[in-house]
Amino acid sequence: MSSKRQSLEEMLVVDVDVHLHEKPAEMAAYIDKPYRQSMEIAGSFQDDRYLALPGFAPGDTFYFPMYPGGGEAGRAVWGIQQMRDELDKIAIDIGILFPDHLLKLAVHPVKDYAAAIARAYNAWMVDRWCSREKGILGLIIAANQDPEDAAREIEKYAKEPTVVGVYLPTAGVQPLWGDRKYDPIFQAAQDADLPVLLHSVTVVHPVFPSQIQEYETALGQHSVSHLFNMMANMVRMVETGVPVRYPDLRVAFTEAGISWVPGMLHRLDKEYLELRRDIPMFKQRPSKHLEKYYYATQPIGEPENPQDIVDLIRLYNGFKTTMFASDWPHHDFDHPRAVYKLPWPSEEVRRGVMGENALEFFKIDRNGYRLNLKTKGGE
Repeated sequence: MSSKRQSLEEMLVVDVDVHLHEKPAEMAAYIDKPYRQSMEIAGSFQDDRYLALPGFAPGDTFYFPMYPGGGEAGRAVWGIQQMRDELDKIAIDIGILFPDHLLKLAVHPVKDYAAAIARAYNAWMVDRWCSREKGILGLIIAANQDPEDAAREIEKYAKEPTVVGVYLPTAGVQPLWGDRKYDPIFQAAQDADLPVLLHSVTVVHPVFPSQIQEYETALGQHSVSHLFNMMANMVRMVETGVPVRYPDLRVAFTEAGISWVPGMLHRLDKEYLELRRDIPMFKQRPSKHLEKYYYATQPIGEPENPQDIVDLIRLYNGFKTTMFASDWPHHDFDHPRAVYKLPWPSEEVRRGVMGENALEFFKIDRNGYRLNLKTKGGE
């Protein structure tokens, strides 16, 4: 490969974390009865507050302080063309969709309704949002409340060209991902050759590790919530041997940055060397497995010395497994320039983090075609 530095606009940029905004009024047509009326009622509300649509995402039942400035949290993308236009302005070629309201699906208390919402979202997203031509690809939701139903959804969309992975709701999930009740989800994803992506959001919920009610500011809650969720779920997945039992399952951790990764891997290795009898399925250090998992950059962090970020990634051998994420259009999004301009050791590494690592993870080509599918016309 050439060592000549490409500009951001010339470089392939794959953003592994952009957020659509759900329209319950539209989704109502996709949801099963008897829940359709509930979705229609939710769609009739005029006050569409961020992550807090009553009866749809239970944000109102958990205290969350006002975001800085009070208005940034209302920013949303309402349609695919708006998304494409906005991503063009920040030099993003391919965007991978996560939801907005349904970031909180894990805390929904009603099993059947949660699964029905996930099914409706999946069908609506594929129908209304996903387009390879526009560079917008989707992740279906796996409702943790009903792993068997989630597995059937993965099987259903396994050959859908615009579906490139499975979103695992992570904030407030109980039990944690890794519990053996979720084996049907992991098995289905591995069989379908679709990666799974954990994504957190700030909730205050009486379930470890979302018990952050002691923090009375957005700064306090937002500083720890995503990190706690990622670390707790990673450890649980190690405890139950997910990396060993599903060796071909591709896994990514998103929206927690990368600063926590080296310390967590080092800690797990230390405990393994002392207590390896607790996880006899591992024949080598946990880090050897977890270094094969992928990690998204957002929020990238802002140290005084940008070299610190590159050094952190080097500590977990992450130059091939770190992927750019913006979190567009949320209040704390990262412009691609924030990651592009870091002092990467080579242009190959820069190109990898900005886009090519994501192509490997999702098994797509530069035009968004899934490489593990044979589509019509031989494409």
